Amino acid sequence: MDITVIRSEYVTSAVSRKTCPEEPLPEIVFVGRSNVGKSSLINSLTRRKALARTSGTPGKTQTINFFRVELKLDEDVRRKLYLVDLPGYGYAKTSKTNRRLWTKFIDEYLSSNRDIKFVCQLIDMRHPPMESDLQSFANLVEKNLPVLVIATKSDKLGKTERQKHLDAIKNSLGVDAESILPYSSTEHRGRDDLLAVIVNSLAAT
Repeated sequence: MDITVIRSEYVTSAVSRKTCPEEPLPEIVFVGRSNVGKSSLINSLTRRKALARTSGTPGKTQTINFFRVELKLDEDVRRKLYLVDLPGYGYAKTSKTNRRLWTKFIDEYLSSNRDIKFVCQLIDMRHPPMESDLQSFANLVEKNLPVLVIATKSDKLGKTERQKHLDAIKNSLGVDAESILPYSSTEHRGRDDLLAVIVNSLAAT
């Protein structure tokens, strides 16, 4: 299936459940450590260079950001959804009070009755999962949310190293190989595969 992103736009930055968008659309959620590349991946997925703001400063995303996307599946089929960018966990250049507020709000969002199809948990392929990655994954599983692990920055490693690091992620999280998708935002490697997973999740509704 040839999947085309025909429209993408920033909708809002939510700081509470009440400020989340009211339009009832399916949601694909992106989580990960600060500076793991969530915004870059969203830009790659939509082929928009600056749809989601990127920064070299960990903790730049301090709100839950909603992006409305429209997909063209064939001449007669269109599907709309939200891509949802959550604040990064782990190190963030902000106060402990703010981090506690983020954690509370994110937990409320993930526990809400919004139409979350699945969560993409981004992990930097170059490094083994950190304790915060393991805690986040366990939290998502506990909430019965489907999780697709996105191994980012795959272009930074050679083929042999990529497989070695993918195996390390797989063993640390206790998942099978099909639950991990290598991705390179600079080369858009993995983009078609992720779009296919998204479309399949929408078809399951």
